[in-house]
Amino acid sequence: MAKVLVLYYSAYGHIETMAHAVAEGARSAMASVDVKRVPELYPDDFCLSRGYKTNQAAPFASPAELDQYDAIVFGSGTRFGTMTAQMRHFIDQTGGLWAEGRLVGKVGSIFTSSATQHGGQESTILGFIPTLLHHGMVVVGLPYTYSGQSGVEDVNGGSPYGSATIVGDGSRQPSPIELEGARYQGAHVAKIAARIFDR
Repeated sequence: MAKVLVLYYSAYGHIETMAHAVAEGARSAMASVDVKRVPELYPDDFCLSRGYKTNQAAPFASPAELDQYDAIVFGSGTRFGTMTAQMRHFIDQTGGLWAEGRLVGKVGSIFTSSATQHGGQESTILGFIPTLLHHGMVVVGLPYTYSGQSGVEDVNGGSPYGSATIVGDGSRQPSPIELEGARYQGAHVAKIAARIFDR
């Protein structure tokens, strides 16, 4: 049984919802799954004044625990075409793991969100990938065998690089197709991790 961590940052809850869908997919592939989040950088009063969702159930992760997992699926919203500062700050604390090669051979995957269809979903994931490669991780995306990403009838996030949701002004929640893509990605990651680690 592969051990999977879904590690995310979510200001308004969209990525949180996607994270639980990824976890659901990984569990459907018989993986042991933990869902954790990275700590907030802003003070509580700032978050409350901006309407951040501060009551998320997932516990905070520690960089030192990442090597306990066979696979890590990272989730971060898009900020100007790249990952959030909160996620970057967390990852920048993994230098010790890098120095010892503790994540080499682990599976890494990414999902994201953006306000608009062309608001940086792909650039966020593509910009995330070098970090995983520096750690020696095996990068896994969302293959076109998930046919939902090919539809043009509705507005949908996602690409072969990873699942995604489009949030608009924040009122739009992940659609059934976007959530199914997240589940597919979670299951895909879990299956590959199980093969790599012969579990």
